[in-house]
Order: sequence, then C-alpha cells, then structure tokens
Amino acid sequence: MNILFIVLGLIGALFVIASLWLVGNYNTLIHSKNLTDEGWSGIDIQLKRRYDLIPNLVAVAKQYGLHEKNILEEVTRLRTQALSAPDRATKAAAEEGLTHALKTIFAVAENYPNLKANDLFLNLQKELGTIEHEIQLARRYYNGTARTYNTIRTQFPTNIIANFFQFKPAQYFEIADAKQRDVPKTFE
Repeated sequence: MNILFIVLGLIGALFVIASLWLVGNYNTLIHSKNLTDEGWSGIDIQLKRRYDLIPNLVAVAKQYGLHEKNILEEVTRLRTQALSAPDRATKAAAEEGLTHALKTIFAVAENYPNLKANDLFLNLQKELGTIEHEIQLARRYYNGTARTYNTIRTQFPTNIIANFFQFKPAQYFEIADAKQRDVPKTFE
C-alpha cells in the first residue's frame, strides 16, 4: 500500500513538473511573440506618420511646378499600395519602393530653387527625415524582437511546443532589392 502511494505521488509530481514546464515554455513563446507584434506596431505608427505627410509633400511640389509628374504619381501609387498591403512582407516591399521614390522627389527638388527654398517644403522634408530615422529605429527594434522570438521558437525543447501550438516564424523587415545591399562606391 505504501509503495502504491509512493508511485502515485511520483506520477503526480512528474505530471505537475511537466505541466509547469509546458506552461512556462508556452508563456515564453507568447511573451516573445507579443514583443514582436509590439515591434511591428511601432513600425506601423511611424509609417502612418509618414503616410500623413506624403500628400502635403506632393501638393507643395505640384504648386511649385514640379514637372516630373511620373515621380509624383509613383509616390502616390506606392503610398496607396503600402497602405493597403495585406501582410508584413508585402508592406515591407512597398515601403522599400516608397522610400526610394521619396528620395527621388528630394533629388529632383534640387532643380527647382523656389521649391527648394520654400519653408513648408523644407519643414516637410525635415519632418520626413525625422520620421525616417524613427522608422529605422522601429525596424531595428522589430528585427531584434523577431530574432529573439525565432530563436526561442526553434530551440529544443521549446520547438516541440511551438510546432504543436503552430507558432509561425516572424519575418524580418529586410531590404529586398539586392542593389541596395551593395556597398556604395567611393569616387576618387
């Protein structure tokens, strides 16, 4: 009878330990995934700020006769595409194109002295630069949390729990265009 109680006690203790281990690892995955979602939310907030500035920037550029209509149309198209992106990967790709198009507007503005000297344009350009910096910081934070989550998700034995509860890997916010990854050439 005493042996039966000991065996049942050991089985009960193993069950409690296994349950605590399962709950602990599951909660670690949830915590890490929530940090990743928070990181993406930070990117989203900064992108929204940028989306709100773009129509003003385009309007000011049009007022000063920026004749490169295709550039303005491209910025507007890419903004709409980024706003309506159905997932993180599509949004990241659209954002990459939008960032490039905005740089093009500022480069073309150099040919228009009145536009380049306009206070509103200069303020929008400065604010956009600040937002771009904030977007970079938010992307870095997101990628760090995505790395941590993906590491936890794939480590043994947590990977068993992650696969059982169908935790999907987090995608990094990366540069998709291989040309942008190239090291800039220096001019001598």
